[in-house]
Amino acid sequence: MDEIETKGLSRRLFLGASAAMLAAQYVSVRPAKAADYKFAAALGWTTYDSGRHLQDGFTNAVKDLGGSLTTTDAGFDAKKQSDQIDSLVATKPDALFVTPADAVAIAPAVQRALAAGIPVFAADSMVPGVAVNTTAMSNNFGMGFYTADFIAKQLGGKGRIARVLLPQNESWDQRTLGCEWALRRHPDIKVVTDWAFALAGNVTPRQAVDNILTANPDLDAVWCAWDGAAVEGTLAARAADRPNLILTGIDGGSQAFQYIAGGTQLKLSMAQTFYEMAYLDVLYAHEHLAGRKTPRTVITPTYAVTQEMLANGIPDDFDVPGRGEELGWSRAV
Repeated sequence: MDEIETKGLSRRLFLGASAAMLAAQYVSVRPAKAADYKFAAALGWTTYDSGRHLQDGFTNAVKDLGGSLTTTDAGFDAKKQSDQIDSLVATKPDALFVTPADAVAIAPAVQRALAAGIPVFAADSMVPGVAVNTTAMSNNFGMGFYTADFIAKQLGGKGRIARVLLPQNESWDQRTLGCEWALRRHPDIKVVTDWAFALAGNVTPRQAVDNILTANPDLDAVWCAWDGAAVEGTLAARAADRPNLILTGIDGGSQAFQYIAGGTQLKLSMAQTFYEMAYLDVLYAHEHLAGRKTPRTVITPTYAVTQEMLANGIPDDFDVPGRGEELGWSRAV
């Protein structure tokens, strides 16, 4: 490993090469055309750790497995992503990769891609009502259940909580349903208020949590549907001098890990394997183009990351296939 690092290769790239060798076990004999495949990726976003890891997964998988890749970034704008999908379809790629921010809104554009004979592979979220070839994603319901159950257990089964919701995407909204199912097992945990984030709204999660804490001085915890809200909520808790407040989030990545490792109010993040989602999409695009069967849905690993798991440092490559096991992490959902 030291020799590899001295040659300027990052651990992520080294592990990516290891993942490629693993993938080679499944892609037994690729056609000679594999190197000439032309792929396109219509990404809903490339910001935050999640977007960066998804983009890295697509890019490195195409390098490892063959082909070229054209990528667009919609910046969470569904109309822009729909237009980008139409433009990419016009170039007649061999396969299209999609990460939907607003899956319902882009569904017609994805359907047009399929109607044009372009196989589509989605990552992170399903596209409702559209039979894409493969979707690689986390168990959103399970992550919502796990975080709510964690809060309930931390509070000894009794307390007052608020929730910051993410209804923008049907898959992401499953986290709220998982939370609700978990709380049915803890009837003495009371949800005193909910706030639903809107991508086009004027209120930030930080402002929302500021207002929640002002209105609820006896609040015990804030359940957040994603880490961006959990991090901003932690800043609000600091400003309000609420050291005993408990926050949880969903996504994973270096920013949330830093807050957890630092012993802040953010106690748990459900770390999704975004890199692996994207890598699997490219792998199964190759399989499909080689005439082999591919799974309709793949549920990728999620790790429930707490402070103890970060005692030896903050890994940025935890979602490269196999790396979680190297770290001693166990799949939570």
